[in-house]
Amino acid sequence: MTTVEVRRLLPDDNRSTFRSGNPDLDRFFHRYAGQNQFRHYVGITYVAIEGAAILGYVTVAASHIEIEELPPSHRRRLPRYPLPILRVARLAVAESVQGSGVGRTLLRAACILAREQANRTGCIGVVVDAKPDAVQFYRRYGFEPLEIVEGGLGDRPQPRPLFLPVEAIPGATS
Repeated sequence: MTTVEVRRLLPDDNRSTFRSGNPDLDRFFHRYAGQNQFRHYVGITYVAIEGAAILGYVTVAASHIEIEELPPSHRRRLPRYPLPILRVARLAVAESVQGSGVGRTLLRAACILAREQANRTGCIGVVVDAKPDAVQFYRRYGFEPLEIVEGGLGDRPQPRPLFLPVEAIPGATS
């Protein structure tokens, strides 16, 4: 694989041929990523590209977390009001390049955004609602389990909320 570039999704990017092997992630990318970014402004999608090929994507959004949801070791000295975070809403890699480091590259890009958010407007960390088969991927990079507060998806596997504090992101103090 040559150099992979991560950049914001553009309106004319061809998303229709992207296949991750997960129909829900593919459907989101094909149908909703553009609407959410260009029309509703509720999240930004970044794509990993090589040439003209989209190898993967990560969608992020500003969000917040209540202090009670954080692991006890991260609650010290934090205020008792909603705390700013960067939420990784979705992350997917094309089937043809899974296992090649594209997911790590996209996650690194999201963490850099969290670090920038921390320095510009405030952010205590990154939260992801990991699908059961992706929990180990995130745990490898230091994400810790959060308490599941409420809700369920009925017929779908329950996602596992995970947290990475901004101070655990390399370069966070710079």
